[in-house]
Amino acid sequence: MAILKVARIGHPVLRCPAEPLPREEIAAPATQRLIDDMLETMAEYDGVGLAGPQVHVSRRLVVYGVAANRRYPDAPAIPLTVLVNPRITPVGDEREDDMEGCLSIPELRGTVPRWARLEVEALGRNGEPLRYPAEGFHARILQHEVDHLDGKVYRAAALRSQTRGLSVRDGRSGARSVRARSACPRRFPAVGS
Repeated sequence: MAILKVARIGHPVLRCPAEPLPREEIAAPATQRLIDDMLETMAEYDGVGLAGPQVHVSRRLVVYGVAANRRYPDAPAIPLTVLVNPRITPVGDEREDDMEGCLSIPELRGTVPRWARLEVEALGRNGEPLRYPAEGFHARILQHEVDHLDGKVYRAAALRSQTRGLSVRDGRSGARSVRARSACPRRFPAVGS
């Protein structure tokens, strides 16, 4: 296993929609190694979730889970989970505003509105179908990571929410502007490249 390089804001891989991971590639040694490396990378940086594009792999792959985490000390425990090609659907109309951070934007946290409850559909680490509800912080993590898969970064949502009286906090120099979406290259490295 290895600690992977985390893409930082400004890298085009974070602004491009990720490609689905074909079901037949899930069991491949390169994919399983990537999953292990993503889990190790998430733990190394005290993350609660990590998406393929954040480690320069433009595939619809997410790992997440919460145990004791110094970045989110009050977060409930959530088991380590691997999602391939996740789809999330809001359940109800309730939304919650709360602070978020991102491993791709160190030292920046912002208040982001998210759906309070979701229905999740995906394939698991071994290609098995998964379907389950998520709410609260669990739902927030999933929305944040699926945003990465869709080429969105939470900072944009946090900055848009400022117009509704919410805030973005930056440990260095205050709120920053959002750059225009850069052109997406046709291909990023495939799993195992």
